Amino acid sequence: MERLAASALAYEGPLDLEVHVFDRTGRFGDGEVHSAEQPEVSFLNRIVGQVAFAADETVLEAGALLPEPLRPTLLQWCERKFGETGDPVFDLAAQDWPKRYVHGLALRDSFARYAELLRGREGVSVLLHRAEVVDIADAGPALEVLTADGGALTADHVLVVTGHSANDPARNERTRAWAEHARAGGARFVPSAYPLPQGLSEGAVTPEDVVGCAGMGLTTLDVILYLTESRGGTFREGPDGRLEYVRSGREPRSIACFAGSGLFTFARPFNAKEVDLPRYEHRGRFLTEDAVDRLRASSGVPVDIGGRPQRQLDFERHVLPLVLLEMAHLHSATLLGAEVGDHLARAAEPAHRAFLAGADLDPSAPLQEAFTEVARVLDDVLEGRTALADAPADGWSAATALRRHLTVVLGRDDAEAVLDLAASPALLAAEVAGRRSPQRHPLLVADNRFSWEEAIRPVPRERWTSERSYRDALVEFMERDHLWAAQDNLTNPAKAAADGVWRDLRPVLGRAVDFGGLDPASHRRFLDVHMRHHNRLANGAALEVMDKVLALVRDGLVDVSVGPDARVGPAEGGWLVTGPHTGAARRVDVLVDAKVHAFDPTADVLPLYPNLLRRGLVRQWANPGDGSAPPFHPGGLDLTEDFHPVTDGGADTRLTFLGPPSEGVQFFQLGALRPQQNHHVMRDVLAWLRPFWAQAKAKAKARASAPSAR
Repeated sequence: MERLAASALAYEGPLDLEVHVFDRTGRFGDGEVHSAEQPEVSFLNRIVGQVAFAADETVLEAGALLPEPLRPTLLQWCERKFGETGDPVFDLAAQDWPKRYVHGLALRDSFARYAELLRGREGVSVLLHRAEVVDIADAGPALEVLTADGGALTADHVLVVTGHSANDPARNERTRAWAEHARAGGARFVPSAYPLPQGLSEGAVTPEDVVGCAGMGLTTLDVILYLTESRGGTFREGPDGRLEYVRSGREPRSIACFAGSGLFTFARPFNAKEVDLPRYEHRGRFLTEDAVDRLRASSGVPVDIGGRPQRQLDFERHVLPLVLLEMAHLHSATLLGAEVGDHLARAAEPAHRAFLAGADLDPSAPLQEAFTEVARVLDDVLEGRTALADAPADGWSAATALRRHLTVVLGRDDAEAVLDLAASPALLAAEVAGRRSPQRHPLLVADNRFSWEEAIRPVPRERWTSERSYRDALVEFMERDHLWAAQDNLTNPAKAAADGVWRDLRPVLGRAVDFGGLDPASHRRFLDVHMRHHNRLANGAALEVMDKVLALVRDGLVDVSVGPDARVGPAEGGWLVTGPHTGAARRVDVLVDAKVHAFDPTADVLPLYPNLLRRGLVRQWANPGDGSAPPFHPGGLDLTEDFHPVTDGGADTRLTFLGPPSEGVQFFQLGALRPQQNHHVMRDVLAWLRPFWAQAKAKAKARASAPSAR
């Protein structure tokens, strides 16, 4: 709507454009998923400074831009709203996390503004339909949009932006047995958590019930807070300074949370980059688009995908080593400073070049060896074996690196207090030994080395042996993780590495994965395994949310004792959840599938996509590989780079699909638009707009120049 409005207002020629918008809920702009009616306890998973609703000056080939007052970002919208209302919910700094309903209000307001701008342009009309589109039929040169109420509309072009939906649990391998037990045995099963009030009302989940959440990601966090804080529970600071939960009595008896990993998503760090994104957002040194292209040339397996040549990689063999090298480098540079970072990079570059050329080696090994030597030099100082002035640093400053390390581990003031004793190795060592890191970092450099294994499995297996042991270990990890998140994404090495690689370098991962960039087996494993690592490491919730969850775990209301690899089985009138490692067994009254469902047009609970498949207007995309193994169907539609559906008859440019339907052929298409980023969400919209707008102008000119009697 924004791009249409800007284009229509800037165009001086005639227009003859009807824009019809369909939404089955009647929530135009926010829709059901981003509804302004969401519970007040739910937070958006993006800081307010990183959400926009319009193209800006950074978007390449955006075309006309609306005047700035007509295209506020979410932050600017909140600032205006706070000025109008004084409501503190809108009083946000760029680094703050907004409530999800606030985002919905802004979406609704933005949609209304753009619709009004379009209506004010001669030759343009905007019609809103509170109706569910259930099918689209081929009508010769046009398409016919069919609605659940029996309506039909002939359209020259249809843009499908349906967002998230839910899948029929009976048609999903993971949930089929749950759905059958619920149907046959009368057990209560909530197949999709959203909308939260629909399946989790106080009538559906009573204070006597035990709730089981299958999943420990963002959806589970929403469920937890909806069943606790939304029911009148409160959080307060306890005598020990930690957040504690005060029950209202309306909560369920217990909320048992379980997942394969046994872990909640990790707390997102305070975003210190927001003050100057061009300066602080990470740019890859080893994990780059050029590196991916060079790997394809040297190591990719040539295949043909729908007439398009591709050279497929194996993620774990070719791409993950670069991810880990980039993380290790960024982790080390954050811990010890840019000078040591450059020193380590120089050590890594020959192996990196050889790896890109096809050599069978670990590209991280030279960096790790160089780090070991740096750590030995600095730890000799910290333990009093060497005076700082005599530390044998070659190509880097021991004093600068030690100051950075101590600042990260102890804080700036305590770091200076230690360094004041540098002239006396024994006194410095005694001072260090008597200190404790406020963020629970180890004191020695060697003990702060980057470890992928510790990053993805922070609760060691030896703590999985009992309910109590696992719960205590998870609490210990969450406490440390929250301290690290508060330290920010430029100061804490672990958070810097996760945020800088898995968030800032997502476009590079897209370069590796999109359009069959991985072989079928590797593509499947990337989605099943490594996307889950991504979600925990870099796509978690705000620290405020995670502090509340931790308080609920300490309280005992949220039960994490089942641990990893939980199993769900039937019980009389309910469910039995067991932990094969911890030995836990929990009788559950209400089972919630607490995950956002992946797009699957064959299993969607709504009729549109199954009908489009049946008509042959769309088909699912398959990664065929080289034919030596079965193809992989990730779920999304077969689409061109411009998001038009592809069938045996070729690409249908009358139809465009944005968002979840493109997940599969492309990677991570579900984010919100970011300002000042030339962001892919706006580039995707422009891929639709440019040809559509050219056709709209041409048709309007043709109609205007045609004889009046026609």
